[in-house]
Amino acid sequence: MTQDIREYRCMVGGKEVVIETGRLAQQAGGAVTVRMGDSMLFCSATMGSPRAHLDFFPLSVDYEEKMYAGGRVPGGFFRREGRPSEGAILTSRVIDRTLRPLFPKNMRNDVQVILISLSHDKEHHVDMMGIIAASTALMISDIPWGGPVAGARVGLVDGQLKVNPTYTEMEASKLDLRVSGTADAINMVECNADQVGEDIMLEALFMAHAAIQDIVELQLRIRAEIGKDKLEPAVDEVAESLQADVRERVEAPIRDIMTSTKDRSARREPLQRIKESLLDEYARKNEAIAEAEEPINIKHVTRAYDQVMKDIVRGRIVNEGIRPDGRDFATIRPLAAEVGYVPRVHGSGLFMRGETQVLTIATLGTPRDAQFMDGLSPEGDKRYIHHYNFPPYSTGESYPLRGPKRREIGHGALAEKALLAMMPSEEEFPYVLRLVSEVMSSNGSTSMASVCGSTLALLDAGVPIKNPVGGIAMGLIKEGDNIAVLTDIQGMEDHIGDMDFKVAGTVEGITALQMDIKIAGVTRAIMQQALAQAKDARLQILDVMQAAMPAPRATLSDFAPRMESFRIAVDKIGAVIGPGGKNVRGLQEDHGVKVDIQDDGLIFVAGESGAEVDKVIEKIRNMVEDPELGQIYTGKVTRVENYGAFVEFLPGTEGMVHVSQLADYHVKSVEDEVSVGDEIMVMVINVDNTGRVRLSRQAVLEGWDVEEAKRRDAAGSRRGGGGDRRGPRRDGNRRGGDRRGGSSGRDRRG
Repeated sequence: MTQDIREYRCMVGGKEVVIETGRLAQQAGGAVTVRMGDSMLFCSATMGSPRAHLDFFPLSVDYEEKMYAGGRVPGGFFRREGRPSEGAILTSRVIDRTLRPLFPKNMRNDVQVILISLSHDKEHHVDMMGIIAASTALMISDIPWGGPVAGARVGLVDGQLKVNPTYTEMEASKLDLRVSGTADAINMVECNADQVGEDIMLEALFMAHAAIQDIVELQLRIRAEIGKDKLEPAVDEVAESLQADVRERVEAPIRDIMTSTKDRSARREPLQRIKESLLDEYARKNEAIAEAEEPINIKHVTRAYDQVMKDIVRGRIVNEGIRPDGRDFATIRPLAAEVGYVPRVHGSGLFMRGETQVLTIATLGTPRDAQFMDGLSPEGDKRYIHHYNFPPYSTGESYPLRGPKRREIGHGALAEKALLAMMPSEEEFPYVLRLVSEVMSSNGSTSMASVCGSTLALLDAGVPIKNPVGGIAMGLIKEGDNIAVLTDIQGMEDHIGDMDFKVAGTVEGITALQMDIKIAGVTRAIMQQALAQAKDARLQILDVMQAAMPAPRATLSDFAPRMESFRIAVDKIGAVIGPGGKNVRGLQEDHGVKVDIQDDGLIFVAGESGAEVDKVIEKIRNMVEDPELGQIYTGKVTRVENYGAFVEFLPGTEGMVHVSQLADYHVKSVEDEVSVGDEIMVMVINVDNTGRVRLSRQAVLEGWDVEEAKRRDAAGSRRGGGGDRRGPRRDGNRRGGDRRGGSSGRDRRG
């Protein structure tokens, strides 16, 4: 097979993008590599046979994160890539959401887009590269598709918007905005931010759209030069005659029901009766037809019914200004917020918006509970995790539970990003946080309800978040020049609408965006209106949440672990760990705590008992403390010599008390005054250049300062004997006391 290798180059946001085709996977429908820096992706796009039995378009987009791309061997027993990571799934979803709206309507051919990371330089993000790669592969393939599209990332670094920032530049960014679109409009948005205003967000959106125009134009040139002839898709169309017949039978009764009641539950049963009656009628017709006649496809009857319903609802919205539940375009459904509903957990929040209800549980963990990220991106371990569950009962259905699907992973990630910038720093609040949102009832935008429920759960758990976060979902109905931007879309409006635009944020600004559309794109005017309505709605929601929980609880739950953090010098870490981990294990076993030591010297101590946590912290501080002149310590005698006693006053640190400094009276023999194992109080009076420490017990007994103690010690050492002799105290006893208590020397009588 001959190779016709072509290479194309283009600048996007100041970064060169290199597209190559003709070298790899020549039997695929279309195949390219895209390179930015030393990050390189391969992408193939291939169309299979039609799958007529399906009632949906069988498109699959899979991004495979290969560990060799980062020079790593995969973990696990088999040492090969397993199920995709959460990051890989989210990348696949971003690309899928960009491509899907541009395929022919009702297409039924199997289309598979596969992306593989060949190289990753840990500086250039691959998700927006993936959109460019997938679009180019589709453009040069024989697959019918309405592209091209391209994607770009925008950051906000030092107050300046920047297109396609690197991982390093993104560390200081208040914005991580990913945008894809065609030459004419934006068709996908994914974003997390740190309270960015609507004006800046709008500017960033269309800066990204402007940045992709050159790469969109390049793809058109590539298509003109080397693109294959497009195949005719297998399109499963409902016959016009069948559509007209179904419309004549059901349009009037459906309209009557939609007009007569605003309650979703009240109209569910009569609408279901109309649909079942229609399907039964066509089933009977099929039974009565002659063998030579073509039977009516019952799936087509269902789709014709759904189209009539869609046309009625959309028409009432854009032409009459009436939504299915009677609201105007900007009104939110009834709201409710509650905290502390679930006992024993560390925090819980229950949020309702209309028939959508989400219960979120917050759990506080120790640093060792952080999630280890085994992917290509240079991200550290996650200490804030959000999981989202969408069980069948939330929509009144029943089906097997098979673990989280891509949608659930995506919704959980969106809610996580919405709150990420509001989380306290690790030093301020050292706990690992896991939030789990359980969708109890669904009728529109459970992901944004999860944001609200999560905020309530965090406040209930006593987590000092910077600001509460609320979320709302916006919709769009576009019929010709008639446009309706809808606040707080419910399930039916999401199903029949043209846009699902989710916006989360605080009173100060936006923290997350996500947009999916079913049309080619949306204009700046539509985006501006949607952002303005979303802000008004968000502020209303935050008012309701604040009424339920104005601020984080002052104390943590009795069932949450107690944790404190502090920092030590990096060169002292070994002293805390001890040989083979002996020291840290001993602390954990003796006090029933968990001790986590970070590479930067940050130490976390967690336990059920606050008193035990405090004891461990004190012991660790003593382990790493340097002797301080004039400081008084309680130490243990470790060795006795004829010239003095050696005392361990800090873990692993000894000093010598000269015999002249052992008591506030003359000491003839060290053994008469102290024994190995005795605890005495001593003052540090000198540390020489070699680190040897000189201690004084007499300074403690006499109440001397360090300078006086040093002078007396020098004088006593020159004499080679004890300290001052003193007369009897007024009570008839010489100065003295219990040596084990460390307050004075032995009681000697005159």
